[in-house]
Amino acid sequence: MIISKTPFRMSYVGGGTDIRAFYQEEPGAVVSTSIDKYMYVSLHKKFDEKIRIAYSSVEEVDNINQLKHPLARESLLLTNLKNGVEITSTADIPGKGTGLGSSSSYTVGLLKAIHAYQSIDSDPYEIASLACSIEIDKCGEPIGKQDQFAASFGGLRMYEFMPDESVKVHDIKCTDSFKNQLNNSSISFYLGTTRSASKILEVQKEVSKKAKKKLVLRRMAQIAHEFKFGIENSSIDNLVDLMNENWSLKKSLTSNISNTFVDDVYKSGLDAGAWSGKLLGAGGSGFVTFLAPKRAHKQIKEKLFNLREVSLKMEDHGSQIIHK
Repeated sequence: MIISKTPFRMSYVGGGTDIRAFYQEEPGAVVSTSIDKYMYVSLHKKFDEKIRIAYSSVEEVDNINQLKHPLARESLLLTNLKNGVEITSTADIPGKGTGLGSSSSYTVGLLKAIHAYQSIDSDPYEIASLACSIEIDKCGEPIGKQDQFAASFGGLRMYEFMPDESVKVHDIKCTDSFKNQLNNSSISFYLGTTRSASKILEVQKEVSKKAKKKLVLRRMAQIAHEFKFGIENSSIDNLVDLMNENWSLKKSLTSNISNTFVDDVYKSGLDAGAWSGKLLGAGGSGFVTFLAPKRAHKQIKEKLFNLREVSLKMEDHGSQIIHK
């Protein structure tokens, strides 16, 4: 049995500039980190020649093309994995629409497991690129590339998305003490609902073609570079200002990125002492995270008592095989 463990991700700034509608003309950039919440995918040889896939539903079919799960179907087709396998998946948090890149973590983790099953050596860039091809090109999802690369590479990094479809992966030099400061300052909450990222991103894809929105996205890409610089200089004040500016700019892209409930949660967090905050993912719902002094965490929790606090801490690893 092969088991892969793939992290979810938390993006800080630049989300939206990784969509083809923007980066096909000028580079996009995102700063994100993998977090200590994971997608686990297991792959095992099946006694008969059927294909069985267990996720929130269970499918057992005779032919790959009969699979309803698009990511699993296209992953098996792309890797030319034949019949006679059983695939299961489970995750630490709700698996869809939470803003933590769960679909991409599944795709990356499945590809990692398949390659291990086939005794194929593949690097993180190859896995991430294949995952992008499956989600964006094969399945037609109007999403960007940041989730696949964050899940595959892991760690705290900046990703640049180039017009020629290549992705530049930049390590971010962060001292252990500043990483601890970021972890200790972060406080995150589950908003209790999920949303369809595809619908939100489809709208964003269209508005990205407009001149005024391109200026907004251009500034968001620039913020990612400045955010990287702020981390490398251990400047929490700089990061706070950039995170606030990025959230304000992102909300201006389309009306469905935020809503009254999200705005109230954001304002409540700031009123309770948070320095900055943002909604994770495409928008609408999922998780909200704040940077706040440790002394303010208790008051923030009390202010947002109706929401579930969830610890989302930075971690250093991308997708890996933990059993073979």
